[in-house]
Amino acid sequence: MDIYLPIAGLSVNALVIVGLGGIVGLLTGMVGVGGGFLTTPILIFYGIPPAVAVASATTQITGASVSGVMAHQRRKGVDYRMGAVLIAGGILGSLAGGALFRLLQNSGQIDTVIALLYVLLLGSIGALMAKEAAIALGLIKASERATAKPAKRHNPLIAMLPMRWRFYRSGLYISPLAPLLLGFLSGVLTVLLGIGGGFIVVPAMIYILGMSTQVVVGTSLLMILAVTAATTMVHATTTKSVDIVLAALLLLGSVIGAQYGARFAQKAKPELLRLLLAIIVLAVAARMAIGLGWRPPEIYTVQLL
Repeated sequence: MDIYLPIAGLSVNALVIVGLGGIVGLLTGMVGVGGGFLTTPILIFYGIPPAVAVASATTQITGASVSGVMAHQRRKGVDYRMGAVLIAGGILGSLAGGALFRLLQNSGQIDTVIALLYVLLLGSIGALMAKEAAIALGLIKASERATAKPAKRHNPLIAMLPMRWRFYRSGLYISPLAPLLLGFLSGVLTVLLGIGGGFIVVPAMIYILGMSTQVVVGTSLLMILAVTAATTMVHATTTKSVDIVLAALLLLGSVIGAQYGARFAQKAKPELLRLLLAIIVLAVAARMAIGLGWRPPEIYTVQLL
C-alpha cells in the first residue's frame, strides 16, 4: 500500500511507516520515555530526508503529548508556573534553533549535523542507561562514590542566581533564569533533532532544579507539548519540511504501539526493559556513526525538483 509523501517527495509503504511508529510507541509504552529520539533516525534509515524526518517527528510528538498532559492534569501533577517559564525558554530556543536549522540547510550541512548530533546524544544516553540497568540487575557493581551518599537536591549554582520566584507546586524558591535556560536548550534540540527532550529535561528538573518528582513528568509534558507545537510552526513557516501525511501515519502507529507497550510493561522487569532500550539506542547510534563514515556506492546523485 504505497502512499506519496508530498514534502519528502517520495512514495513509501504506508503500513511500514505505521509499523515504524508502532515500534517507537511500543518502546514508549514499555519504558515511559518519549520516542522522538528514535523516530528520526529510523525514518532516516528508511530513506526519508533528514530535514523532513526531524520536522515530521516533532509534529508526531505534539499529538502524542496531549493525552499525557491531560492525564497528569487530572491528578494535579502539573506546575503551571514552572511550565510557563520552561515554555517561554523553549519558544525562544525554537526560534533560535529554526534560524540555525535554516542556516545549516542553506549551507548543505544539515544532514551531517543531524547525524553527528544523534551519534553523540544517543551514544552518551545509551551508555548511561545501560550502566544504570546493569547496576540494577546486579551485572556490575556501583562505584563506592555513587553509593556513599545521595546526590544533593539543591544545586548550589542554581541557588546563586538572582530574582528568585516561588514555585509552590514544585516546592522551590529559585531564580526563573535556570528553567528558562533549560527550556531554551530543549527548544534548540527540538528544532534540530525532532525530539521532545523529555529524557534530558526530566533528569535536569530533578537533579539540577530540585523539583518535586510528583510534578516533574506532567510539567515536562506540558513544556514538550507547547515547544513541539511552536517548533512545528517554525518548521512549517521557515524550513517548509513538515510532511503532515508522514506525521499522521507515525502518530497512528505510535498510539497503537503505546497501548501494547503499557500492557507488556506490567509483566516485565523494569530493569530489563531499560537495558533493552539502552541496547536499541546504542545500536541506532552505531548505525548512524557507520553512515557518517561509510563510502556510498554512488557519491553524487541528481534529484529532479
